[in-house]
Amino acid sequence: MVVAPGAYDGIGARLVAQAGFPAVYMTGAGTAMARGFPDFGLLTQTEMADNAGVIARSVDVPVIADADTGYGNELNITRTVREYESRGVAAIHIEDQVSPKRCGHLEGKEVVTRDEFVSKIRAAVEARRSNEFLIIARTDARAMLGLDEAIDRANAAIDVGADIAFVEAPQTNEEVELVPRRVRGACLLNIVGGGRTPVLDVSVAEAMGYKLAIVPGLLLSAAIEAGDAALAALKSTRVVPPVAAAVAETFRRFGADDWDALRRRFNAGAGAIDPSAPAVGVLGRAGGTA
Repeated sequence: MVVAPGAYDGIGARLVAQAGFPAVYMTGAGTAMARGFPDFGLLTQTEMADNAGVIARSVDVPVIADADTGYGNELNITRTVREYESRGVAAIHIEDQVSPKRCGHLEGKEVVTRDEFVSKIRAAVEARRSNEFLIIARTDARAMLGLDEAIDRANAAIDVGADIAFVEAPQTNEEVELVPRRVRGACLLNIVGGGRTPVLDVSVAEAMGYKLAIVPGLLLSAAIEAGDAALAALKSTRVVPPVAAAVAETFRRFGADDWDALRRRFNAGAGAIDPSAPAVGVLGRAGGTA
């Protein structure tokens, strides 16, 4: 089973890849919160696809990205697939919620009809330019219509070409176990601490038969908790705490050595003006002035 921790920017993506995980998941909730919004479907297709592109260019491992509802009808779905694919993303998931959507682990969700969902997934499958770009069909129907309907939607999406089924927020261990047994294809499990789904052990999910697990909130929660603690300490002590790594070492984790090698190769910056040198006119070297 592939485990893909969530990232919402290039920093998190680098951390995930450098930790040795085989894939990065671009969390939609984290992407929204990094722009100052809750996960209520408030970001546009362009904002989401652009962030997916930032994450994809930051790492050498595949990026799986949230594409919400696809941002409209089948025409919009077609453009959405092509926008993400052109940015180097490896896979996206498209869901059956009514727009504007909500986080899959919140109350108050609504879903479109099964036929509309399947039509959108078919459009997504036909829109991709390479079969290596994976389409993940996400259904949120469990909360409103029950697990049977959610599984039926997942199977219908697989039947029209979806590569992976994503049944969001099963609510018991038994439901989590039933999904890969009844879905006729590879299944994704969304592991959210504090969410509706009780399974938090990726080994348990793998034993159940899941092929992909995303952990969208891991770095987001860690960053919020660590940030709160650091800010509280600074406010109370007025002392900036020491850090484990020097500035240069931190930059090295983000490719500084490669950029420095490129600088040396091209002697980049050699023609820059030395601010300590005396001013000379353009024609000064020929004995004149300008």
